[in-house]
Amino acid sequence: MKVTLNRVNDNFHFQVKNDRGYVVDLDKRAIQGGDDLGASPMELLLMGVAGCSGIDIIGILNKQRQTIETFIMEVDGAREKIGDASPFKQIAVDLYITGEVNPAKALKAADLSFEKYCSVSKTLEPTAQITYKVYVNGELAEVHSK
Repeated sequence: MKVTLNRVNDNFHFQVKNDRGYVVDLDKRAIQGGDDLGASPMELLLMGVAGCSGIDIIGILNKQRQTIETFIMEVDGAREKIGDASPFKQIAVDLYITGEVNPAKALKAADLSFEKYCSVSKTLEPTAQITYKVYVNGELAEVHSK
């Protein structure tokens, strides 16, 4: 796996391309001196958690013949200043699923993703506590923390 970063302007706007040709824009926020022309690297980490777990959870539920109508994941990261860096210390995930989905199966799929399969979450695990809530058709299935 390899990505290539190219500087786009004279400031902090970059485009990162993977080896399959997909491009993502990166930038600093305007209030931090950037032009706000893309996601920040830390936002991309949270997007990675959402995407990785989303792929896992949908794959597991599809294998169990659950019918998903909507699938929304909100990922919120809290950072802590450590020296000059500000890594994530806590990441909270709220997962909203509608459809003909058994809440216990949805919760088990989330457990498997966050605790076993999601490489992004496993990468962040040593430095950030990840908690997640699963809602199925508007009802809270349960809250989990790892």
